[in-house]
Amino acid sequence: MDQHTYHTESILMDKGIHRDSHYIFTFMESGHVKMMVDFNIIEAKDSTIFCVLPGQVHQGLLMHKVNGWFIAIKSDLVPDSVRSVFEESMEGIQPLAVEKIWVEKFNNAAAILHSFYTEEMLASKEGFLVVQSLLHTFIGMFAFIYSKENYSQAIGENRSLQLTREFKILVRQGYKTMKSPSEYAEKLNISRGYLTEVIREVTGKPAQHWIHQEILIEAKRLLAFTHLTVKEIAYELGYNDHMYFSRLFSKLEDQSPSAFRNSNR
Repeated sequence: MDQHTYHTESILMDKGIHRDSHYIFTFMESGHVKMMVDFNIIEAKDSTIFCVLPGQVHQGLLMHKVNGWFIAIKSDLVPDSVRSVFEESMEGIQPLAVEKIWVEKFNNAAAILHSFYTEEMLASKEGFLVVQSLLHTFIGMFAFIYSKENYSQAIGENRSLQLTREFKILVRQGYKTMKSPSEYAEKLNISRGYLTEVIREVTGKPAQHWIHQEILIEAKRLLAFTHLTVKEIAYELGYNDHMYFSRLFSKLEDQSPSAFRNSNR
């Protein structure tokens, strides 16, 4: 665990744009929050849950009369069953409104976890297991609600939608090493032509667009948050030719990597 749970209005507002290696699970009972996550603005009001995933660039922009709980937790302490829920989300992780019955459950679970999260409990293996089980309960509720949302999206999906979901999951996992739609088509045991046709039909964009978007998001994260050179970032993203990477970034973003970095520092 990186941080304690908190019952406070001041969450990350003074850190500026940054990225973390851990998950941040937030339950908001009331209030209004506006954040930048991966260069998109998200808003949450009243009883809402939302998550920031490891590696996502984020910044708190507004917190007004917020009451709730959040917890930051290292990735290796998050069960695979919880991680898979967020990895399989079709459209990324968006804030979700929660019903009144869940407000009570989240408050109770967070309060119990907070009361047990003490040096005394963490000093022994048995105490740590108690805290861990309570932690899994709290974040498991997030996974349960998001999995229901994912399931409702999946209900009635035809083969094209299922294939699009599988393709996007593969892209998130493999964009650093697989740059061509042909490679993803091979993984999915279909032809490149069929993949391109399906992805364009469902999303209105070609398969290559979504590969480039994943690369672009990570490039933006690295440019905004790290001091890596453009050449080093290109290599990190799987490009041996940094000039090609710079041209690609400029084409996709209408500005050079250096210009983007300067405007986001």
